[in-house]
Amino acid sequence: MSDRATVQKLVEDFLAEHPVHSTPDLDLRAARFDAGLAFVAFDKGFGGLGLDSSLHPLVEQLFLDAGCEDWMARNVIGLGMAAQTVHTHGTDEQRAKYLKPLFTGEEIWCQLFSEPGAGSDLAALATRAVPDGERYLVNGQKIWTSLAHVARRGLLVARTDPALPKHRGLTYFVLDMTAPGVEVRPLRQLTGQAEFNEVYLTDAVVPVEDQLGAVGAGWRVAMTTLMNERVAIGRRGSRRGDGAIGAAVREFTDAAAAGRADAGSRDRLLRLWTKAEAARLTNVRAAAQTGTKVPGPEGSIAKLANAELNKAILELCVDLRGEQGMLIDGYAETRPDRSSGAGGSADIRKAWLRSLANSIEGGTSEVMRNILGERVLGLPGEPRVDRDLAWKDIPRS
Repeated sequence: MSDRATVQKLVEDFLAEHPVHSTPDLDLRAARFDAGLAFVAFDKGFGGLGLDSSLHPLVEQLFLDAGCEDWMARNVIGLGMAAQTVHTHGTDEQRAKYLKPLFTGEEIWCQLFSEPGAGSDLAALATRAVPDGERYLVNGQKIWTSLAHVARRGLLVARTDPALPKHRGLTYFVLDMTAPGVEVRPLRQLTGQAEFNEVYLTDAVVPVEDQLGAVGAGWRVAMTTLMNERVAIGRRGSRRGDGAIGAAVREFTDAAAAGRADAGSRDRLLRLWTKAEAARLTNVRAAAQTGTKVPGPEGSIAKLANAELNKAILELCVDLRGEQGMLIDGYAETRPDRSSGAGGSADIRKAWLRSLANSIEGGTSEVMRNILGERVLGLPGEPRVDRDLAWKDIPRS
């Protein structure tokens, strides 16, 4: 029996024993993890079966078809980035500690990378982690941290040696977001929603056992996170007709019935549907590399395509509303309890406003184009005059 047939049989047997509509979601996900059907490419005992990562999209699709909830939006950093990073770089003790509650949703994760003074240059970050016996003391500020206000764990990159060049003086940690010295403040967006946060770290304690990877290897570990992040962001609408393009079809149908749709809007819709389907299929290929492999540049293609397409699709939706597209019910501040607003909003106008951030979050579209230019097309890289300078000697504003 092929691995594909084996996986299909395992999922069928699992669902027969754990009916989706009568098994509590937490119990279902815990049992799925124990059965090795959480991330099939992961090692046995850690949510996987040690199979090829190309089988992961098949497993996800089988569970979705059976009526299981798509949990990605509710724990996008945990499922899309933290799991792969912990499995790739963590010890067996760290895998056992973090992976199961991450998959069940008992622990939400956030990503503590961006800083006010570093912009798109992650390696320029200034947050310091200073050894203090069997722990580190961390001081600094992180920004644009989705779901930090509900997260139990945070993926943290901090500088442990300012005398080394910026890429080599970094170390990666898992931060307990409930620890003393961790302060989370909301950042209100155009929609009124405050899913983003700024996080202040003041002598925050990180035990040595929560260091992920070797001292000074933070950049390499972070690349695993970032490459998986781009696939996770790009995967929204992973089934044909899902996501923003599905909303656009519904908006066009309503507009046509009301006499607001014309040949031009129909042409826009068809062109965008074709592009959305091409992007979806590209991301299916990229998602097949999540697991034991670090995704390649396909993740950047998917992320770039999703960001630009999502904005164009939702702009069409607003245009199809006519004058109603310019109205909104208010901007009262709200804070999501467990889901990122990255997938949009039930209000199509707020979804369009939210989509304007798609070309910034998870790496700007300009950064994605640089990655594709250098790593796919083989174009010369941008000048990097500070590559070999000690971080402490690099001028900063």
